[in-house]
Formats: sequence, structure tokens, C-alpha cells
Amino acid sequence: MILRHIRLKGSIALQQPMSAGWNPAEACRPSIDEAPVFYPSPEEFQDALAYIEKLRPKAESYGICRIVPPDSWRPPCPLKDKHIWENSKFSTRIQQIDLLQNREPINKTTKNRRRKRKRHSRMGISERRKDSCCEAASSPEMDGKFGFQTGPDFTLDKFQKYDDYFKECYFRIGDHPCDSRASVDKKWKPSVEEIEGEYWRIVEQGTDEVEVYYGADLETHKFGGGFSKQRSKYAGSDSDQYASSGWNLSNLPRLPGSVLCFENCDISGVIIPWLYVGMCFSTFCWHVEDHHLYSLNYLHMGDPKIWYGIPGDLALSFENAMKKHLPDLFEEQPDLMHELVTQLSPSILKDEGVLVYRTVQNSGEFILTFPRAYHSGFNCGFNFAEAVNVAPVDWLAHGQQAVELYSKQRRKNSLSHDKLLLGAAKEAVQSLWELSVSRKKTPKILRWKRVCREDGLLTKAVKKRVQMEDERLNRLQNSFRLLNMEDDFDSKRERECFLCFYDLHLSASSCKCSPDRYACLTHAKDLCSCESSERFVLLRHNLDELHSMVKALEGDLDAAKVWAHKCCDKSSSHLGIEGLESDAGTNKLVELKHDGDENNDKKAVDDENLDSICKLDEEKIMVESQKQHMHRNVEHSGLPNIDGGGLLVNASKRDQNRATESLGHSVELLQAGSLVVKKLWCTKQAIYPKGFKSRVKFLSVLDPTKVTYYISEILDAGLLGPLFRVSVEEFPSENFSNVSAEKCWEMVIQRLRLEILKRCNQPPEPSSSLLPLQTVNGFEMFGFLSPQIIQAVETLDPNHQLEEYWNYKSEKISGFDSTKVGEKNTGEEAAPDPSLDRDTRLLRGLLTKATPEELILMHGLLCGQSSGTELREELSSLVDQMEKKGS
Repeated sequence: MILRHIRLKGSIALQQPMSAGWNPAEACRPSIDEAPVFYPSPEEFQDALAYIEKLRPKAESYGICRIVPPDSWRPPCPLKDKHIWENSKFSTRIQQIDLLQNREPINKTTKNRRRKRKRHSRMGISERRKDSCCEAASSPEMDGKFGFQTGPDFTLDKFQKYDDYFKECYFRIGDHPCDSRASVDKKWKPSVEEIEGEYWRIVEQGTDEVEVYYGADLETHKFGGGFSKQRSKYAGSDSDQYASSGWNLSNLPRLPGSVLCFENCDISGVIIPWLYVGMCFSTFCWHVEDHHLYSLNYLHMGDPKIWYGIPGDLALSFENAMKKHLPDLFEEQPDLMHELVTQLSPSILKDEGVLVYRTVQNSGEFILTFPRAYHSGFNCGFNFAEAVNVAPVDWLAHGQQAVELYSKQRRKNSLSHDKLLLGAAKEAVQSLWELSVSRKKTPKILRWKRVCREDGLLTKAVKKRVQMEDERLNRLQNSFRLLNMEDDFDSKRERECFLCFYDLHLSASSCKCSPDRYACLTHAKDLCSCESSERFVLLRHNLDELHSMVKALEGDLDAAKVWAHKCCDKSSSHLGIEGLESDAGTNKLVELKHDGDENNDKKAVDDENLDSICKLDEEKIMVESQKQHMHRNVEHSGLPNIDGGGLLVNASKRDQNRATESLGHSVELLQAGSLVVKKLWCTKQAIYPKGFKSRVKFLSVLDPTKVTYYISEILDAGLLGPLFRVSVEEFPSENFSNVSAEKCWEMVIQRLRLEILKRCNQPPEPSSSLLPLQTVNGFEMFGFLSPQIIQAVETLDPNHQLEEYWNYKSEKISGFDSTKVGEKNTGEEAAPDPSLDRDTRLLRGLLTKATPEELILMHGLLCGQSSGTELREELSSLVDQMEKKGS
């Protein structure tokens, strides 16, 4: 080995080892199969998670795959900016390539290695960062672990020059008289295959000392990311399409469909991407992603990376092969695989029957790794890449296996698996419920629908977790009291088992003797030796609730309704029946009754009380959720200071009155329609012209923080008489129909509540004075109480043919009112006339008494695409069923 002194521009002086003679004939390039490569079309490339889902059945059995974007996808890289390129510095690690596989345990070689370093000072540094510290291990001698010590800081510009010089020196072939390629082509560079062969020669033989630098695990929020960020949603620059793309690694983890969107914390390296700046031979050793997550790596620029992957179902075989060939290292350090400092040749793994696949990642390409797929690789020269994790729903099963494995290994978690699982389940149930009541098949609803039902991936994952929880509670055998967990139990600090570090988002056990110490259900009895009366288990959801969640995911609408009304993880605080002040801590706990024989928690409230609780929750959510972004939306709408939830915020009395008048009272007549002289086309309160249309401003069912226009109209429903319909003016497909004007608007309010439920996790703005607006009156929203509209409609019947309406009006003018005092008569339709035919009478009675949910379901029937004959057959069948029940 020859040591040659190198000085780069700047103040860093280096001594870098050079090969006495690189010989391609000694190459140890492994002979293994290639991983699959995919070339998505521009259309397929539009949806990142959908494409990953599409290729999973074809690629997962390889562990890794390469994705080559369409030619049109060429995102700009902010790191190439001259100022960043030449001035921004990043830290590096020193990697001893010859020791990645061939090394002895530290406790056997410390003295020898110390003498060897002194005799061969392979890396002399004249200037080192004062705050430098080792990324993996401070030094082998200090903590008894082999690791990568901290190297010097570099700019991208200087690191590229350093790598160029290293490769020029290392692969110089002019000194070989038998090789004349240098004289033929002075610009000759080694091929990827030649670099690969030399790399594995160094690793496998360990005879030559080779050290390189690697800028690994660089946090993008500090150094900067490789993808552009969206400056404004109104901006029109070319980079904006990349800033909002799902393939932008800053966006990928929390895309709709990735359960990482239910993690609020920006976990560095998992949700926040990391950058990797490589040079020739710099290595990422064998490892599997935290929690067995998917990972996606994009090579922004530079020389290729060579990757090796192992199928996830061979993870145990791989680990056994590592332990077999490196027994001393594992004996000294049992968690060696967690340190990412060890390589083992693919050739050896192949001989052990472990399938290993290879792929070469070029600039502008992605590498996707699958759950629990071990992977490693190295760089062929200077490059920089970016990587992040993602968690499609199919990952949940792998993630559950990971946390159970971590518990056995006494290993800390990076995230809360149960939080992600429950978040996905709750949003899926809400989507299923919304589908059942509105029949709207939005992309979000369809996405969740695909993973639900009895055989759905999400349903299976939740069902398995609930079964585990049930079994673990059963093993406690009534020795613990069951208490209700506070909503914010783990919101401000991580809660983990004192013994195995299992995440405690779903349940936790504790005792009055140790208020700040918790255990998982598996180790609940190991926490202390106190009497049973002192020990308790905190449950975020009791078993009845969890089993109900499974039923909801399987398609049970009654269960879905209950869960859809549980507002953003706040439901458990309402379901207790006995208040209990904890002596051990500051949290107020609610005790749940437990039946040990059946191992089921009893329901704390009946359905009637639950409905009333849900109603209060919805009102509270409307107050809190729709205070968000109120002032900005109001300025655009032209209204006074009024928020999206039908509330006045920080407004004067005059503004409050003005707002009340502006919302729901200014109805504009668009079309008076034509008179229909038949029963049902009028009541004592109003005439219902066929083709009537009016317009009113109200909160948008698509975005409750905004105000929009609604079109109210009257259609001819045949035997049912007038059919009232309300639709969003800008989106006519968003419509609500009923035989009652009042209940038509009740459907609108119900839809608003569903939208608000989805937004309820937004915290309210501080210090706002609130004043509710008047209750929405559907009769008024149609315009039937507006003097101008009443006059226009009455002119359609100059001969007073609709006697019921005109007779009642004459009675009022003469001072005689046939209705009882206090009776609600504005907007309620008159009872069906007994002279009406059977079908009409019964159907109108049914629809008048229906709940808002039933009305929305009926709306799907009345306004579907069925032909008139089919509709009549369905209605007639429904009437027959009602008569049978009545008899």
C-alpha cells in the first residue's frame, strides 16, 4: 500500500491510501440475477402510490426494484445552485472498506489496531470540526463497538473534486506495462462492472487498507432537499409540477393512501427525507428499514449506485447466514445488524441458499425496497441521492410483525404503529359511512373501500390487532382494573413499556406506586408486586368498541354510524360510566366495567345517549373546525366577519346582525315555474310551481370553511308530486332531493357535518367570541317566506285554482287561523290526503318521518339512473313490505 499526500483547495490536508497496483484480473464481482426494472408511462406515473401498488405483485419477491421515470420527468435540483454547491457544508463519516466483512472483535484487536494506526497514519487531518462527533460510534476503543468515525466537512464542489482525484489515483493503470489503455485514451474510466469487482475484492480479501468518506443521513430540513418546494399554489413555474408531485420525496410519506399521514411528528429519516452524498466505494451496509417500511431512493445526479436486495420472506435466512459466517462479531455485539456497519458478499449468501438480486441505479432513477427486504450497496463515484419511507396499507401487516419483533429484541420504536393503524381504520370507517349516506364515490372513498370488507387488507390488519389485544387482556384474568385512557396520554411524550419499549398508544398498564412508569399488557405483571387493587390498565378503546370497529370495516352500517360519530380520537372520554380521580397522577381516569367470564367491556351508554353525545360533539366540532382560515375566506366572499361554521367571530353587534341577514335570508328567484293544479302541489303555507328555481348563499358542503351558492328547485316526481332538490351551483352533481323542502335542507346540514368530521383534527384559533346564527329553515332557504318570491308565485294562479292555499290565506286575512297556536307550520308539509292512492299516501308518510340518513339513502333511489318503470317497481315493492310489517 502506498500513502500519497493530497491537498485539496481549502484547509484540509489528507493522506489517502493508493493501490500499489489495481489488477482487474483479481476482481471478485458476484454472479447474481438482476432485480426487475419498470418503465411507467406518463399516465401511470401520475399517481405514485397507485403505481407502487400495481408493481408490488411483480416485484416484491425480489426485495428491490428499479423504476425509470418517463423521459418528460426531469425535476430541477435546488442543490445545484452555485451558492449551495460551493458554500453549503455537510458532515461525513470515515468508512474502512476492508473491515466491513473481515475484522476481528474489538476486544481482541484494540492493541494491535492502535499500533497499526500509529505505524500507518492513513488519514491525517489538519482541521476538524470542533463539534465533530461520530455518527455511528465515537471510536472502537471507547465503547467496544466497530463504527464509522466522523470525517471532515465538505461542500458538494470539493467533495466531487476529492472523488475525482481519488478515482484517478486508485484506478491509474499507466503503471502496468501490460496494459496500454491509458496511452490510448487518457480519459478512460473504469466501468461499473470493474468498480464492482474491485469493491468486493477489497471487502472479501481485506488485504488492502482502503478508507473513504460518506455523507450519509443528512437531514434535508438542515442542509436542504434535492426536490423543489412549492412556493405558492397559484405559481405557474415549471418546477411547481415537481414540487407537488407524489414522487417528490418530501410529499411521498404523507400522500393519501400512506398511513404515515396519521403521524403528526416529522420523524427525520422516515417522514422527512435524508440526503446521501457518496464517493467511490462509500457503502450502505446490509440493513432493513425501521418498522420494515417501504423505502424509495432517488438519485439526483452523479455516478451510479449498485444495489443488492433480498426478498423479505428470506430475512431470517439472511440473518442466520450472517451469524454463521461472522460468529465472533455477533457474539460480541448481538444487535450488530442494527448498526449498519457490516457487509457480507452476495457470493457467500448465494452459496448459503439466500437469493440476492442486483440492480444499478443511474441518475434520475428510483429504487424501491419492500417491507423487511434487506438491502445494501455502494457508490461508483461522486453522487447525491435522497431517500424516505412510505407505508401503503399493505405495509400494516409487516409493521405489526416488526413491533412484535422489536418487543422481543427490547428495541425502541421509531413511530407508533397502533396510532397509524387506528388512524387508518377511523378514516376508512368514516369514508364507508359517507359512501352509504351520500353515494358519492370520490377517489378517497374508493381508495378506502378497496382495503375494507371482510377480506380487505386494512380489515385483516385491524382484526388481527384486536385479537391480540383481546388475548392479552384475557391473560390478565381480572387482576387489573380497566380505566379509560386520556385522549392526550401520548400526545406530548412517547409512552413505551418500561421493559420491552412496546408502544402504549392503544393500552398501558400502571400502578399507583409508580405513576410515571408504564408497561405493555404482556409485561403488566412485571411492573411491580403491588396488590391488584392498586394496579390498573388504561384503554384508549374498550374491547366492545374495537370489535365494533372491525364490524364497521367489514361493512356493518350500524357499527359504521357509531364510529363515524366518534370525533377524532375524542370518543373514549365520553364512554365511561364511573368517574375516578387517580391518586397516582394528575390525569382524571374513567373506570370501565369488565366482565371476566366473557372478557368483554360493557357498553357505558345506550344508543339514545350516544346519539345525543354525538350531536353535542358535532356542534362542538362545527365551532372548532370551521374557525380555521375564517377571516381569509370571508374577505373573498364579501361577507362581514363570519366564520365557516355559522358563527360570528370577534364581531360587533351590528356585524353580527348583518351577517345573520346575509346568510340564508337573501334568496334570489331565478325562475317562477309553472302552475300544477293537482293535490300535493300546494299546502296551506305555499304554492309549489313545477320548474321553480331560486338561489341562496350558504356554507359549502365541499369545503365548510367557504361559502357558496345553492340552487333550490322543484321537479315533477310523478305519483309523489313535487320533488324538492338542492344542488351546489358550481357542482350540480352535488345535490339533495326529498318530497319535503325542510328535510331537503336537513340533508345538506347532515352532509356538512360529515365534512366537518373529516376536518375536526384542526385545532381552533385562540380567543374568539362566538355567536350562533339562527337555525336553518329549509322552507325559508327555498324562498317560500320571501315576500317578493311569494308575490311572483301567486301571480301564476290568478284564478285561485289551488283552493287549499288560497282558503287558508283568506282565513289569515280575516283574522281566523285554523291552525293551533304554537304549532310548527312553516315548512312542515300537510298530512297526506286520505283520498290519495295507496302508494302515494304511504310513501309520502314514510319520507316525511325519515331521519336525515334515511332521506339521503332515499335520495339515491329517487334520483338514480333507474328508468321510470324500474323506479316504480322498486317503490311498489317497498310499499308492499311496509304494509306487511304494518299488518
